[in-house]
Amino acid sequence: MNSSLTRPLAVVTGASNGIGYELGKQFAQNGFDLLVTATGTSINEAAQAFEELGAKVETVQSDLATYEGVETLYNKIKAMNRPVDAIAINAGVGVGGDFARETKLEDELNLINLNVVSSVHLAKRVVKDMVERGKGRILFTSSIAAIMPGTFEAVYAASKAFIQSFSEALRNELKDTGVTVTALMPGPTDTNFFHRAGMDDTKVGADKKDDPAEVAKQGFEALMAGKDEIIAGSLKTKLQGMVSKVLPETVNAELHRSLSEPGSASK
Repeated sequence: MNSSLTRPLAVVTGASNGIGYELGKQFAQNGFDLLVTATGTSINEAAQAFEELGAKVETVQSDLATYEGVETLYNKIKAMNRPVDAIAINAGVGVGGDFARETKLEDELNLINLNVVSSVHLAKRVVKDMVERGKGRILFTSSIAAIMPGTFEAVYAASKAFIQSFSEALRNELKDTGVTVTALMPGPTDTNFFHRAGMDDTKVGADKKDDPAEVAKQGFEALMAGKDEIIAGSLKTKLQGMVSKVLPETVNAELHRSLSEPGSASK
């Protein structure tokens, strides 16, 4: 029988590497077909890996930091003529450094466009379809940075605080619709995030990090269980997240400074 009639479909953004790539593998290993997207051509290599796990995979190469990029992805979703059973809105980027004296405005506006604007834009398109169908699962990649002031990652942490609040409010709005919303909250994870954010010389950039495969596995399981959120990764990360929720914001800001201040890797 045609897999499109028997297998659910999952959409994963930012699926060419890191947590998004591992989420794609989780969906493929658990009986989903996939529509995956990223900016570069490496999404095609990722798609091959997902296909080797048994999934039928479609790809879209587009820049979700632009309005047109999100519309391109949604047009592909509609063209597939299949309901989206699950979507992992995962694509994101970081910018590290001193806001007033080091970072570039263009980089931070691009971060907001990708992390915040594209997440709202894509959710607006896909969630309506899920509600009309009365079924669906949404996973937002948030961060434990969402629950603390991100000193030297000020705009990034604020973007994740937005995603966390957005996902929690959306979950409540949709509680009687058959559509669930889950926030995935990783800590520092072993991906290219810190290098791309210019944070190789920070303590958090140099320290040991969580396995993205384990983060994705925990996120996938939380999504399928319909949980509202999960602090994913190692026990250390889970404890850090729990403690951050009860500490004063001024203390959290100082703790984040100790991890993310430029040059802190050598201190």
